Amino acid sequence: MAAEVRPIVQIRLAEFPADKPIVSHLFLAYAQSLPIKLDFQNFDDELASLPGKYAAESGGGVWLACTSSASPKTNTENSLRTEDEENVIGCVALRAFPAPTPTCELKRLYLTPESRGMGVSKVLMDEVLRRARELRYKEMLLDTLSSMTAAKRLYEGYAFVETGKYYDSVDGAVFYKLLL
Repeated sequence: MAAEVRPIVQIRLAEFPADKPIVSHLFLAYAQSLPIKLDFQNFDDELASLPGKYAAESGGGVWLACTSSASPKTNTENSLRTEDEENVIGCVALRAFPAPTPTCELKRLYLTPESRGMGVSKVLMDEVLRRARELRYKEMLLDTLSSMTAAKRLYEGYAFVETGKYYDSVDGAVFYKLLL
């Protein structure tokens, strides 16, 4: 039996306005994958104003996980193509968070279903953590749902620890913090 070939994944910072359609599509797919609605986060406004709170000049960013069109296992009807013929298979976002210490928040970590289980979430996490440290943030916050066991396992693997609720959220939300 032949070994499975994993695609080469590159992470790049999304460029706005060029990447807005791709980022919007990934964010919508993320929202639709959740068992809750994101109305309480003003999600429609977030999409309309991209990059908005994720703008690089505001201490944030959106990173895209991409493979070349020749990479195996990612060239499906669900993958998104840029003009450069790269398949975009995931994303993660970072924003500055108002707090007494330099704090950021990790948002919208999402992978297309066919790209899960290939280690791409770790590559995205490594990049967003590298960038947060480069921007001299002292801590990173995030929230997830208690039912999202793979996400919780990923965050805990990066030494995130549960912390108190830092904004009004839905029942079942779990809040994490990482000292950078």
